[in-house]
Formats: sequence, structure tokens, C-alpha cells
Amino acid sequence: MILEVAQLQVKPGMINEFESNFRQASKIISGMSGYIHHELQKCVEVENKYILLVKWDSISAHEVGFRQSAEYQEWKALLHHFYDPFPTVEHYVQIRHELP
Repeated sequence: MILEVAQLQVKPGMINEFESNFRQASKIISGMSGYIHHELQKCVEVENKYILLVKWDSISAHEVGFRQSAEYQEWKALLHHFYDPFPTVEHYVQIRHELP
């Protein structure tokens, strides 16, 4: 499993519209092959800052399956105009720890 982490800075004055559009966009991403789960978290200290966490079964599911799809064009049209600067996106893998 891969965790996609995106730091989102929403333009001032656009928070309500962004959150509304994100609800629509959630339906798009949740139907993609290789998608597992996602959540959007809002920063407490900085009003227009969010973090998006998406679990995929592989990086390819995200970067090829989703980003090269027609659905991604819909996602992009709904969300990308809200960001300044454009989000930093990174992928993470879980480190498993054995208990003694």
C-alpha cells in the first residue's frame, strides 16, 4: 500500500467553494481502480491549509491509473484552480514495527 500526501494551500476567500467541490471530487477518486481510502484534513492554525491523504494499492494506480484517466481531468477542473502554490505531492510506505 502507498500513501499519497498532498499539502494544499487554498486561495483566500475560496474555502467554502473548495470544500464543496472537494465533496464532488471525492466521488471521482473513490471510484478509481487501485483506490483504497482518502481523507482531507483542515489545518487548525492556518485557515486555508489542508492535507490530503490518499491510500492506493500502488504508485502506478495513482500516477498512471488515476492521473492519466479522463476522470482525472474532471478532478483537475473541480480543484486545481483553488491552489496557490500548486500542491506538493509525495508517496509514503508504512514501516512495520514488531512489538517485543
